[in-house]
Amino acid sequence: MTGTTSPRLPEGRYGPVPTARRGRLVRGAAVAAAAAVATLGVWIGTSVLQDPVQWESVGYKVEGPALVQVTFDVIKDPDATARCTVRALNQSFAEVGVREVTAGPSGSRVQRLTVPVATQELAVTGVAEGCRLVP
Repeated sequence: MTGTTSPRLPEGRYGPVPTARRGRLVRGAAVAAAAAVATLGVWIGTSVLQDPVQWESVGYKVEGPALVQVTFDVIKDPDATARCTVRALNQSFAEVGVREVTAGPSGSRVQRLTVPVATQELAVTGVAEGCRLVP
């Protein structure tokens, strides 16, 4: 069989026949969706970067029924001072210990702290709950 034309599909069997207008609409919708995703990404990125202080839990070590060591990073301007809340939780996620700690000015933007938190009963985890800048 030698020919350059392909057979036509039965009309309506595989959806509506594509038209030039439909192609433009699909391309326009794809461009609009891409622009919306890009705008959302920029908005999320700038709101995260606007936070003057951030924190990230690194780990913990249960020292016994009365103490847990909590390690976390504080990300802030090196000249700023932040106050952070550190919590110890039991197996029911109830708070069994809490401590406020200050992360003062340091030589770098990321400051790693390990703080002991006294507990009323055996903790199964310790986390940095939040940090805020202080004058």
